[in-house]
Amino acid sequence: MDNITDLCAVELSAAIHAGNVSCRSVMAAYLARIEALNPKINAIVSLRDESDLMAEAEAADRALAEGCSRGWLHGVPFAVKDLSEAKGLRCTYGSQIYQDFVPDFDDIHVERIRAAGAIIIGKTNAPEMGLGSHTYNDVFGATHNPYDLTKSAGGSSGGAAAALAARLVPVADGSDMMGSLRNPAAFNNVIGFRPSFGRVPSLGNELYLGQHAVNGPMGRCVADVAALLATQAGYDARDPLSLPTEEMFPVERTDFSGAKIGWLGDHGGHLAFEPGVLELCREALGVFSALGASVSDVQAGFDMDRLWWGWRTYRHLLVAGGQGADYADAARRARMKPAMIWEIENGQDLSARDVLAASAIRSDWYRYVLELFQTFDFLILPSAQVFPFDVTLQWPKEIAGRAMDTYHRWMEVVIGPTMAGLPVAAMPAGFGDNGLPAGIQIIGRPRADKLVLQMAAAYEAQVDWLRRLPSIA
Repeated sequence: MDNITDLCAVELSAAIHAGNVSCRSVMAAYLARIEALNPKINAIVSLRDESDLMAEAEAADRALAEGCSRGWLHGVPFAVKDLSEAKGLRCTYGSQIYQDFVPDFDDIHVERIRAAGAIIIGKTNAPEMGLGSHTYNDVFGATHNPYDLTKSAGGSSGGAAAALAARLVPVADGSDMMGSLRNPAAFNNVIGFRPSFGRVPSLGNELYLGQHAVNGPMGRCVADVAALLATQAGYDARDPLSLPTEEMFPVERTDFSGAKIGWLGDHGGHLAFEPGVLELCREALGVFSALGASVSDVQAGFDMDRLWWGWRTYRHLLVAGGQGADYADAARRARMKPAMIWEIENGQDLSARDVLAASAIRSDWYRYVLELFQTFDFLILPSAQVFPFDVTLQWPKEIAGRAMDTYHRWMEVVIGPTMAGLPVAAMPAGFGDNGLPAGIQIIGRPRADKLVLQMAAAYEAQVDWLRRLPSIA
């Protein structure tokens, strides 16, 4: 087959198991593409030795010849986001502090991906400790957008999204606290899925307070995203807040005629958007109308400045808790980027009263969202407030003339679903006049992950944006 890297992961899996293509030829095709394109994009990092990978692919072929398949990912090349641990493979977290760390364990979702037969080929690039939705760090450098190499690939799953867009991997994992599965999906014209909190279990030093970050899937089609989520998801006793296993795949066709869609837009003027982004995302609402759904604007009904304060308080708390020990070491602190230091120093000054106030805001926001879902079946937001920006910038300092007062204020559009723990499919919304992609968030009711995937699949079937390849491809 001469189009191996064009196949979606579920198609590739079927071809491997039918004997139409060998695991060895799949590995060779992807490694050749990585060799040709990755130097320009810098999406794949810590790539393993080719001879070792080819040997593993040949072993996968022998197993199939003997009638043994480990799972749907049998023999499929897979690169793990460099914020998750994969046993025996360098995990830097995008930080000079950890640039030589080699874990002797897999994170839970990586363990499951490996058990499903994937061959781990390396990692995908991420910003330092996942901070900021722009993938650059002092260990590997910046990841470039395949649709325009002068632009950012977003983040923190920017390496994963860029690798998917450039066909360097067939499917990918990512993680999301502040849009890290959603913003890069928009920037790279791929699909990201933020699961309900608890859907995908994870290891962690602190098991109860950190209810914002999640691991999840990314792909070039909804079927791949659903299949990978089915592999990642399910209860694990090591994560006490993980949810029971539910059937996520396959995603059946569903009739959404009569569904009610709520367009949140810019939250009543609260959010600033680069010219063209909001308009492009609003145009994408026509897809839902074509499905027979009704689309209505949602009138702003919550104090979004209050939500932002609650979000910032939680973010300070969790980052300071996670990285406080590194900050206390002067030598390690000197290797931290300014955003990390800012988060930690703000977190160290928080009182229990501040944290309780943030929790009260989060609770009020959740109740407000539940009220919206009494009227609407899905809520829609843009996935990013800007088009992909200059890769040499640290972050956008202003949008449409409005100054951004923090390193992450320019991506405020994503905090609502995070604060409510809701499932979100980040779907492409087309391309602006500048030739750059944008995307929307399809937000579902609490724990309605599969229904969101079904709506995403219905949306996908109506558009051709995903078939627009980057020029580098």
